[in-house]
Amino acid sequence: MLRGGKVGLRARHEDDIPILRTELYDDVVNGSRAEGGPWRPITPGSKDPRLVPDDKEQGVVPFSVVELNGGTLVGTATLWGIDTHNRSAHIGLGLLPGARGQGYGTDVVAVLCHYGFIVRGLQRLQIETLSDNTAMLRSAERNGFVREGVLRSSAWVLGEFLDEVVLGLLAHEWKPDATA
Repeated sequence: MLRGGKVGLRARHEDDIPILRTELYDDVVNGSRAEGGPWRPITPGSKDPRLVPDDKEQGVVPFSVVELNGGTLVGTATLWGIDTHNRSAHIGLGLLPGARGQGYGTDVVAVLCHYGFIVRGLQRLQIETLSDNTAMLRSAERNGFVREGVLRSSAWVLGEFLDEVVLGLLAHEWKPDATA
């Protein structure tokens, strides 16, 4: 397990999947904002490709996020779009509704940075998020990410176009204790 100050990132367990599906993806609003595509229901009992890890897929590393104090599941985190030639990847995370507002997001981003820069030897990490996702913007910026641009009206979410913000962090800019 990778450890931060408040959370740990560990392999996805089978019993995590129904909780993550129910609390993150069955909710139409949350699922629509997180997916970058139209929400659609997943048949109960089917293998949900958003949550069931494919251990052979080298470009995506999914984690379950747990509280260090007690081990309670609080969300999901992913390093995705891993490009080994250009040594870059994207960061994504989703916290269960009851775990939001407690500083877990900032800690998850910090642990993903450690994983990307130290464990994987990447040069660049990138985050794309909706411009009104103040919690993710704050978590990214607390970890040293820089706003690199705005993709105007690039995300169709629940009947309207929203802007997306692109943030980047380079290995030499990263300060492991930036969130302290």
